[in-house]
Amino acid sequence: MPRNDGVRFTSSSVKVPQSSAHRAPSPMFNPASWSKTLTSHFSRTTQSLAQLIHSLQTPPDARQFGPKLPLLSSLSLFLPRPWESARSESRPHKSRLLCSASLSLIQQLEGSAPSEPQKESSAGRPGELVQSDTETRKGHSVGRHEEERVLISEVLVRNKDGEELERKDLEMEALQALRACRANSALTVREVQEDVHRIIDSGYFCSCMPVAVDTRDGIRLVFQVEPNQEFQGLVCEGANVLPAKFLEDAFRDGYGKVVNIRRLDEVINSINGWYMERGLFGLVSDIEILSGGILKLHVAEAQVNNISVRFLDRKTGEPTTGKTKPETILRQLTTKKGQVYSMLQGKRDVEMVLAMGIMEDVSIIPQPAGDTGKVDLVMNVVERKSGGFSAGGGISSGITSGPLSGLIGSFAYSHRNVFGRNQKLNISLERGQIDSIFRINYTDPWIEGDDKRTSRTIMVQNSTTPGSLVHGNQPDDSSLTIGRVTAGMEFSRPIRPRWRGTAGIVFQHAGARDEKGNPVIKDFYSSPLTASGNPYDDTFLAKLETVYTTGSGDLGSSLFVFNMEQGLPILPEWLFFNRVSTRARKGIEIGPARFLVSLAGGHVVGNFSPHEAFAIGGTNSVRGYEEGAVGSGRSYVVGSGEISFPLLGPVDGAIFADYGSDLGSGPTVPGDPAGARLKPGSGYGYGLGIRVDSPLGPLRLEYAFNDRQAGRFHFGVGHRN
Repeated sequence: MPRNDGVRFTSSSVKVPQSSAHRAPSPMFNPASWSKTLTSHFSRTTQSLAQLIHSLQTPPDARQFGPKLPLLSSLSLFLPRPWESARSESRPHKSRLLCSASLSLIQQLEGSAPSEPQKESSAGRPGELVQSDTETRKGHSVGRHEEERVLISEVLVRNKDGEELERKDLEMEALQALRACRANSALTVREVQEDVHRIIDSGYFCSCMPVAVDTRDGIRLVFQVEPNQEFQGLVCEGANVLPAKFLEDAFRDGYGKVVNIRRLDEVINSINGWYMERGLFGLVSDIEILSGGILKLHVAEAQVNNISVRFLDRKTGEPTTGKTKPETILRQLTTKKGQVYSMLQGKRDVEMVLAMGIMEDVSIIPQPAGDTGKVDLVMNVVERKSGGFSAGGGISSGITSGPLSGLIGSFAYSHRNVFGRNQKLNISLERGQIDSIFRINYTDPWIEGDDKRTSRTIMVQNSTTPGSLVHGNQPDDSSLTIGRVTAGMEFSRPIRPRWRGTAGIVFQHAGARDEKGNPVIKDFYSSPLTASGNPYDDTFLAKLETVYTTGSGDLGSSLFVFNMEQGLPILPEWLFFNRVSTRARKGIEIGPARFLVSLAGGHVVGNFSPHEAFAIGGTNSVRGYEEGAVGSGRSYVVGSGEISFPLLGPVDGAIFADYGSDLGSGPTVPGDPAGARLKPGSGYGYGLGIRVDSPLGPLRLEYAFNDRQAGRFHFGVGHRN
């Protein structure tokens, strides 16, 4: 069969219309797939070609046409006239029956009507075969299979006007993208279209049109491309929280270079990733390339339009009327109207509301605020029971005459949500064989009108505690108790992250009593029990405390506490002194084990009650000694090291060592109660113990030896102070 010298291909073009979605972008529309839009249009074009071939293979009476495709495809066969061939090129004409095929993709215009009935019948159906009268008379068969190949002698890349590209590097990018289209190769329409995809997917070109031209050397395939503009600047709209430096760094490498859609897609993904990492509702919604190489970036950030509270029934989950005032809940939120909504910030807000102690369940549901591009936040809350009575028990660490004599019972009434403002009232009574405490606390966790989250606590307390911590058991087997009546007010607020400060004033009326409850001013050794010489000492204290914490307060966290109390002699007989104390704790994870080190110390200057001296020794001090048996002084220091490790389930084992000293300050305490009782003033202890997790907190059972080789059991609830 002779070579088809008379075959002539005209252009095969693909036009991609701009999507209407870019005109009114949705806040949640993801333009990161902008470069993939081209592939989508090319895919539809390939489907059109496939349907065309299928129609050619199907008899006319058996064809069924579905809905019209976006792009109409038609195949026409023309019989070249001798004079047209001679006029086009001066080469020998081998056969008058050789035909020229023209394959074109024509976009259908809505509302356009064919001018002639014959055109209407041919163009009105996509993929329908069109034959000329001459072809019909000669009975020429025009059905062709999609995989028919045409020999290509040369492959070139030119601009949209058919001229050479000014930049050879872009021409090389396009040629390197080709896979099937090579010189002296036989190609199908499908292979040409696939290489068009590859050129567009290289990212450097906004359009590509393959054109086949018949030359005397054969068919030349020319890819007419239009490169993207060079990037000369950036305009970003809607990015209120996105840092300008982040945008500058993302686009800096591309300045002065041809815009690459692939690289642009990576930048868009990095911008969207910045929002995602911070839990922000924001992403790139649209991008345009303006004249002059200016990129216009549209960022959609979902701002908070409104925040509301919805109370749900504990049993049914249906909306109900709540007892808590909505403004009490809303003021806990750090998310405010007008700011970009952050899921991470929303999670912290949920934790803040749960920390109020009056909610059983809290969740935040973001909902679209119409078509404004903003979100409405609905906080669903389930309230807990706000008040009730409770009873319990505990152990007092100040009683040393046996492990069971320190047991105490408690009875309390508490209300967590007074007036629906999360204000808390607690009335409690604790009673043991010696200890007794009656306490009334009223706390407002956030004073209304304050923007610093300041809390206020009013406290009244009447307590009786054993005096053995400082004065020890009397040789005549009599015992002393210290009675205190205290009233005060404290204010507390966050200072900075992980830091909290407390300031307050307290009045205390305190004195010693014997077993019958009668006031006494001297003990068995004739040591004074009060600083004023009266049966009771009156003290007006100004208090200041600073606390630093990390974690949730468990053994793996860090803790630092600084406390100062200043006695103010408003009346001449009131005590005047200054007390400073501090303690620190640090936990370190070492594989499955945990290492805990703690240090505490303090000092008192001025005239103070002897029973207020620092007592050293006991469960929360130096283990292996009874409570206060190491010493009592104006100054003290206690250090401890402990290694705990898992044993079985909730049970942990522990190895520990403690050391404490009064730093030689025992004799400076009025009456020297430590010297009269021959306390050593310093000592250490070491031993083993177990920890059991329980609803009451960690239960600690320990056995320790002191430096005098005496052993002792210790039992405690909670972590050591």
